[in-house]
Amino acid sequence: MNKRIFIDTNIILDLLGERYPFYKAAAKLASLADKGIVSLIVSPISFATVNYFLSKFESPKIAKEKLRKLKILCEISIIDEQIIEKGLNSNFKDFEDSLQYFSALASECEIIITRNTKDFQKSSLPVMTATQFLKSFSINP
Repeated sequence: MNKRIFIDTNIILDLLGERYPFYKAAAKLASLADKGIVSLIVSPISFATVNYFLSKFESPKIAKEKLRKLKILCEISIIDEQIIEKGLNSNFKDFEDSLQYFSALASECEIIITRNTKDFQKSSLPVMTATQFLKSFSINP
């Protein structure tokens, strides 16, 4: 079974917004998922946030089309009442990060990939940047 990796919103923005210098590593993660080497797990919150930001720089139609293509490559995690409750009662500084974290746990992810590793200091899961993760696979980012 392939590795289940939770992708934080900033990685999706790097990929779909082609934000340099971070785009290349995010694109390699997407390529690993496309080849079935890893499973990308994404929060529904990330879809809403990414749509909001992409729509500021390109048409809403293009933003949605990019999200449709991403949806093909990933699984959507669940955010339900229990996850909201856990997030509200957690020690995370940022509520959105707590929801991402508990959503990753509920989706049985093995790792969280983010550019802001400090946001997940309370995580029991390993937390890495996309570049660190790719290096662990011996792939140059």
